[in-house]
Amino acid sequence: MSHGTLAQWYQTMEEKYADPRMKEYFLMDTPVPMLVTLASYIFFVNYLGPKLMENRKPFNLSTIIKIYNVAQMTCNFYLVYVSFKLVWLTDSYRYDCIEIDYSDTPMARRKLTMVWVCFMSRLLDLLDTCVTWCVCVVFNVPASMLPPKDPNTPKKKVGWLLGKNESHRGQVAFFGTVNSFVHGVMYGYYLVSAFDPQNKWNLWWKKYITQLQLFQFIICGIHCTIQLCSSNCKYPQFMLYFGLSQDIFMFFLFFDFYKKTYWSTPKAKVQ
Repeated sequence: MSHGTLAQWYQTMEEKYADPRMKEYFLMDTPVPMLVTLASYIFFVNYLGPKLMENRKPFNLSTIIKIYNVAQMTCNFYLVYVSFKLVWLTDSYRYDCIEIDYSDTPMARRKLTMVWVCFMSRLLDLLDTCVTWCVCVVFNVPASMLPPKDPNTPKKKVGWLLGKNESHRGQVAFFGTVNSFVHGVMYGYYLVSAFDPQNKWNLWWKKYITQLQLFQFIICGIHCTIQLCSSNCKYPQFMLYFGLSQDIFMFFLFFDFYKKTYWSTPKAKVQ
């Protein structure tokens, strides 16, 4: 895709789907900060991180990791609570269709803020991989033993573009709610393991967290399929196809990790 074609496509998306209210939110006005963030992340993970740790003693990040895990766990469980309060326990909820609210009411603004907070928390997930180098060195943990972390980094750019409008609200908010719950449990596991890192792999619930992650992609895929079969809904179908494709991709990615870790690896090695 040429530069001109890409710019034209972006301009079309801006004109057709952009929500001017999103310009008020941090990092949502222009794609430049997001591009710089992702480029810096890729540079760090593939070059700078390994280079920095190549001949260095491991950093002691225990306190920072604990604080980070508490913050992420609290944020994600709070997002679940707010999602039920603003969406799932309201009289307007329909299991087969949640259309986009383009009004400028206080309720619509609260939903908009909730989505932005969710997006920012997922952006902060990038920090997980940045400290993975240090964690692997400190505890002598093979990187292959860690769960898949942010494999779709380029999709965060797509997420930013979708964040310019409200297409990732409405029906797809279901995935955000489920994913926030899973993230809350996941960061709870990371927090507990940070207090006793040498016995990290002996926590009995580690395997079930991966199963929970697999389950979220199944139920969210079913939810998208129900919406696609609904004939009386004005929710953008391209968002559902995008979400369904991501659910399928992520399911097989996590299933591959699960299979290699728990089916093909001796129990003593997993621990």
